[in-house]
Amino acid sequence: MSTNLRIEEGRLVSRLAELAHIGATPEGGCRRLALTDEDRQGRDWLVGQLEGLGLDVRIDAIGNIVGILKGQEDGPAVIMGSHIDTVGTGGRFDGALGVVAGVEVLAALRDAGLTPKRDMAVIAFTNEEGARFHPDMLGSYVWAGGMSVAAAHAEVDSEGVGLGGELRRIGYEGAERPGFLPAHAYLECHIEQGPILENEGGGIGAVTGIQAICWLELTLKGRPSHAGTTPMAYRKDPGLAAARINIFAHELTKTIPHQLANVGVIRVQPANVNVVPETVTMTLDLRNPDDASLAQAEAAVRSFCAELSQRDGIEIAFRDLARFPATPFAEELIAEVERSAAEFGLPVRRMISGAGHDAQMMSRLCPTAMIFIPSIGGLSHNPAEFSTDQDIVAGANVLLSTAWRVANA
Repeated sequence: MSTNLRIEEGRLVSRLAELAHIGATPEGGCRRLALTDEDRQGRDWLVGQLEGLGLDVRIDAIGNIVGILKGQEDGPAVIMGSHIDTVGTGGRFDGALGVVAGVEVLAALRDAGLTPKRDMAVIAFTNEEGARFHPDMLGSYVWAGGMSVAAAHAEVDSEGVGLGGELRRIGYEGAERPGFLPAHAYLECHIEQGPILENEGGGIGAVTGIQAICWLELTLKGRPSHAGTTPMAYRKDPGLAAARINIFAHELTKTIPHQLANVGVIRVQPANVNVVPETVTMTLDLRNPDDASLAQAEAAVRSFCAELSQRDGIEIAFRDLARFPATPFAEELIAEVERSAAEFGLPVRRMISGAGHDAQMMSRLCPTAMIFIPSIGGLSHNPAEFSTDQDIVAGANVLLSTAWRVANA
């Protein structure tokens, strides 16, 4: 860098700890489901941090929080960001690191009395996790124009509670139009959420893109009957069918290169120990870096379900929860991340992201890149999720260096 800009380590770590305290769980993790009271408290804290830096703070109609540092010239901004909502059993760093690191980048510029050529901004996107409302990455999806505000407001959670009503209840239905701030580039610092960096020497991941994602919800209907009096051959058991689908999806990962599969939710009705269930609702998460390979996997699952339905008399209905193609990032920004890592003497490797991120949506609007830091044990979406202070600061410094250079190019 042309300056000696550095992140203030103690302040970064302290801010992350303050945010982690909101929604803290006894296991050491965080539970800030989107648009709950805990999320509202986290949002209030974040707005206070942004206002404390004297930034222009705005909130859009889907609840995305934006803090803007005005540059020397009018025009599109260099945007940093991520999310502060969590899954139900989340950790302290997923999403939060990207937002707080972005805040610290702008704080470092304030401390140094520097004004960038371009506007710079940090955004905390609404409902990235998709743990309460579908789809995941909802706030950035709306920001990028992939979903209307009206459609997003109409989404409901598993209890039938509407997203729009919850936004209003917590006071974060803003006046701005999503996407109101044009983007010159988008940068996101994030924990890896996997074991590769830790197991291969640490340092920085220069993320080349995000693999394709398909989330499906399957509803299986059979015939409820007494578990003690109904012979096995006479049963129409959706629970057994769900197990077979799970196993089939797992076996696909052995035959389709780079294929991943997960069944994360299974709901059985009626949930009685001695009753063959009537209905099973299950989710299926399919991912692959290659769009065609993912389509092959989904087609195979649907074909298997059709055969299963015909053979066993189980009705199976599909519903899309999320569907996003593979997303390559901008080569020029990937190279800038590598350059910044080298400036700080950090090892760097190119890698693809297995998880979806807000960067996936922002790449529709502008050149995009991500910075990964190691996750100890590869854990994420887990209260034991952890990254060291050293790695956190390293990632934030790479973000600072990259963002500053891009904002002044």
